[in-house]
Amino acid sequence: MKPSEKEEQYFLEQEAKRLREKAQQEQAAMAATEKKRLKELHYLHCPKCGQKLATEKYGRVEVDVCGGCQGLWLDASELTTILESEKKRGLLHAFSKVLGK
Repeated sequence: MKPSEKEEQYFLEQEAKRLREKAQQEQAAMAATEKKRLKELHYLHCPKCGQKLATEKYGRVEVDVCGGCQGLWLDASELTTILESEKKRGLLHAFSKVLGK
């Protein structure tokens, strides 16, 4: 018994749908793998010069300092935390203390 044209079309569409879903899953897995690889490659490296960053404790905040270009990198809300804790002394004193000057 030979399948009708509609049956063949249905099975072709189902196979195409399955292949599309498989390709999407493979792309998502590759994207996640690439994201993880890039994070490992760049994690705790200076965005300006690429040197390894050193984490230094400043009060309640850990800041990232570059030994190469002396850049100071803050995570989200760390500047606000530093400013709140140093209101009386001023911003320049806060950053000079972080940089050890």
